[in-house]
Amino acid sequence: MSESTQRVAIVTGAARGIGAATAVRLAADGFAVAVVDLEESAAKGTVEAIEAAGGRALAVGADVSDAGQVTAAVDRIAAELGPPVVLVNNAGVTRDNMLFKMSDSDWDVVMAVHLRGSFLMTRAAQKHMIDAKWGRIVNLSSTSALGNRGQANYAAAKAGLQGFTKTIAIELGKFGVTANSIAPGFIQTEMTKATAERIGRDWEEYVAERAAAIPVARGGLPEDIAHAVSYFVSEGAGFVSGQVLYVAGGPRN
Repeated sequence: MSESTQRVAIVTGAARGIGAATAVRLAADGFAVAVVDLEESAAKGTVEAIEAAGGRALAVGADVSDAGQVTAAVDRIAAELGPPVVLVNNAGVTRDNMLFKMSDSDWDVVMAVHLRGSFLMTRAAQKHMIDAKWGRIVNLSSTSALGNRGQANYAAAKAGLQGFTKTIAIELGKFGVTANSIAPGFIQTEMTKATAERIGRDWEEYVAERAAAIPVARGGLPEDIAHAVSYFVSEGAGFVSGQVLYVAGGPRN
């Protein structure tokens, strides 16, 4: 596919974990990929992996909760890679604590990155999709949206993303744009490893314990989520919109 006809995808929080795996997968699927993370330097490893496999990618530094930075990032992507028609809102943070210990900052930071960030990125990118009369938006939720002890902020944000997804699916559908959400269960990433460390658990033991409670008897990998994203952004998924797919190895894990 030539550069002039190659579709462009944006993946936020793509320096590592689910975001990096998704960026690499979309590049393999034929997209040019904007690898967005808080620091541009952090995104370069993912870009190098994509380029080494023969793909096109661009590292972009941006705080997705900052409207000015989001606008500048999307404008740069459109100018250097091409108008983005796929957006994967993956950027996220955790500030876990029990409700009575949770600070205002713990709440605000999580809401800013997950909800405000997804809103700002979607608002900035959707105009390019409408112009192209084709687009795909995938928002990363979580099984925590169903409730999870010590995650009132994260659970609320991830549940909010599901409502946001269903609403933009209604608003943008007539322009050829679909919007769907993926809710991962236990995925082995740096973020979940940090959770194990925070609660004083050995990582290997923690993974084994979590896997024992999952019907498919293993922990998830970032590539499991990337595969689901690949489906949602495909040409064949054009009649699938406003859905939440739990990728958790079982009904709820």
